[in-house]
Amino acid sequence: MKHLKIGDKAPAIESIDQDGNKLSLEDYKGKKTILFFYPKANTPGCTAESCNLRDNYELLLEKGFAVIGASADNEKKQQGFKEKHGLPYRLIPDTGKKVLNDYGVWGRKKFMGREYDGIHRMTFVISEDGLIEKIFEKVKTKDHAAQILEEYA
Repeated sequence: MKHLKIGDKAPAIESIDQDGNKLSLEDYKGKKTILFFYPKANTPGCTAESCNLRDNYELLLEKGFAVIGASADNEKKQQGFKEKHGLPYRLIPDTGKKVLNDYGVWGRKKFMGREYDGIHRMTFVISEDGLIEKIFEKVKTKDHAAQILEEYA
């Protein structure tokens, strides 16, 4: 599992969003970008986190942030998740796990004594010039926006 550090150049993203439109990290240059990785659409923790960012989206925009979510779910599942919960930001359906691996969030996990490969819930804040500015390894799913904004108060 790759380990990015604060100050590292953010790995390039050349992907698609939930609607099949091209999505590049270059499109977000000049903005602070919140890139959050979640294990699975429509699960309780992932829904809480995504909806918390949705509920605070206008405030995040006012503070100069763009928001992108990513998981290994396919396009159709990401699209349904976005529509069902009224998410105002783009989602990356990374079924090939390229972005997940580039950011080091795909790897071994343990849950209830069982080991498996999966997504580690993490958030990266990428600076206007494309550097990793902040890494959240312990995400507060129900209050993630406040957790991020607290770092930028």
